[in-house]
Amino acid sequence: MQDAGFSDRVAGVLVGTAAGDALGAGYEFTRPAPDAVIDMIGGGAFDWAPGEWTDDTSMALAVALAAMHGPGIDLDAVAAGFVRWYDSNPPDIGNQTRLVLSERPGSARAMQAQAMSLTGRTGGNGSLMRTAPVALAYLDDAEECIAAAGRIGLLTHHDEHAVEACKLWTYAVRHAVLEADFDGVRKYVSRSSHAEFWTDRLDEAERGTPDDFANNGWVVHALQTAWWAITTTESSGPEHLPLALAACVRAGNDTDTTAAIAGGLLGARWGASAVPAPWRAILHGYPGLTGADLPDLALRIATNCR
Repeated sequence: MQDAGFSDRVAGVLVGTAAGDALGAGYEFTRPAPDAVIDMIGGGAFDWAPGEWTDDTSMALAVALAAMHGPGIDLDAVAAGFVRWYDSNPPDIGNQTRLVLSERPGSARAMQAQAMSLTGRTGGNGSLMRTAPVALAYLDDAEECIAAAGRIGLLTHHDEHAVEACKLWTYAVRHAVLEADFDGVRKYVSRSSHAEFWTDRLDEAERGTPDDFANNGWVVHALQTAWWAITTTESSGPEHLPLALAACVRAGNDTDTTAAIAGGLLGARWGASAVPAPWRAILHGYPGLTGADLPDLALRIATNCR
């Protein structure tokens, strides 16, 4: 049976992602001073407008829009959405994602093949940043949720750590929507074939500082930064969401992405209503949506899967 906050938590998956992304956008590649006030100031390396989300949410929305007509998510529709976004000439795009999408692959299979052809460092955080909406399409099926997160991650990031991070986080987002807690992170890891690796990484995040996982353009350190922020800020009520998002920004470096990752899970736990109203009021970005559009989109996806 759904509790009274279920719809708010569904909406929070998208609103939380977008809020974290837009909050971090103005601080990307910097490390704010400990006493700096963190707000949706815009600006930054790509001169974002206040409240404007970046590639993180734009790609997440490509996934969400592909899921809108459910049940499930059609991989070719996701791939086509990624290419449409690429063709819009976005201000910012991750290097690995650019190498895949610049070939303008015409199908999910072709996109995966292009991702597989890349060599060198292929474990960027670009698949994890967009994974939260996958959970909404599979609220009725945990196993398919995990599998779909992996498939969608592999469209651009053919890397073991990236795939497992997407599975872990998406499972946790789904669990948070359904159960209103963060226990899904450890529950997933306990059943994973990579349990030892991820248990150690989560322990590091809970006990360490951002300096211990400072390379947060790498998917593992990005996840650790998000989990550090979630687990080391006051979490007794919905104010946990803005506090943890601000902590992600204070951690520095890839601030929009770590806050977007954290925001998807925080929103799934605390709901869209936990995002401060002034932030929600100015959220906007590709493909011409605003913060007010995101709850309806999220609820439509969740309704179609049940």
